[in-house]
Amino acid sequence: MNRNSGLYFVIGLTLVLLVVWRALEYKTYDTQSEYVQVMNVQDELDEDIPITKALNTPPPPPPPLAPEIIEIVEDASEVEETIIESSEINQNTVIEEEVAVNDVEVAEEEEEISVPFAVIENVPVFPGCESMKTNAEKKACFQTKIQEHVKKEFKYPATALELNIQGKVFVYFVIDQKGYITGIKTRGPDANLEKEASRIVAALPKMKPGRQRGNNVKVPYSIPINFKMGG
Repeated sequence: MNRNSGLYFVIGLTLVLLVVWRALEYKTYDTQSEYVQVMNVQDELDEDIPITKALNTPPPPPPPLAPEIIEIVEDASEVEETIIESSEINQNTVIEEEVAVNDVEVAEEEEEISVPFAVIENVPVFPGCESMKTNAEKKACFQTKIQEHVKKEFKYPATALELNIQGKVFVYFVIDQKGYITGIKTRGPDANLEKEASRIVAALPKMKPGRQRGNNVKVPYSIPINFKMGG
């Protein structure tokens, strides 16, 4: 045995290594329980169908039958025809009613006559000029009063001042049959100046109207108003 002790040692070492290797390679697994689920389903489903009763509705009644014999009743009452006479007048129509000439009233319409200021017989009288006797004196007084009125009422428009606007505005107006100022029209370089000129003329007082051949007439008149800023 001493001669083969080396061989036996190698064989024993080999067996030990084999056992150790198998021990290291050994694996264990968890055991699982398998469950089988079974679902019971009926092969045939019986559905309960409710039983209904058929309603027997009676048919509608037939329409009433028309009478077989139709009697014609004659209208015994006589209808009087109304004769409508024509109301048109022709050449054969005679008017019997007589109208007296004195019964007809003729309305005289007052004509609106306009006479220029320069040629009118009696010029409009401005308040304060009543003491003047001749027509020429009344004209001169009228023009003087107009100038005084313009100077008294004159106000330079603020917008025109800011924009440095100036110029002459011509104002046309009419003194009607009652002495009121109407029909004002303006023409100038700016709307603000025209508006102020119209305001000045509209502030003129009521006058005694002008007269031509004994009747009150309209008298047109025009004046220039000069808007000028002092420099």
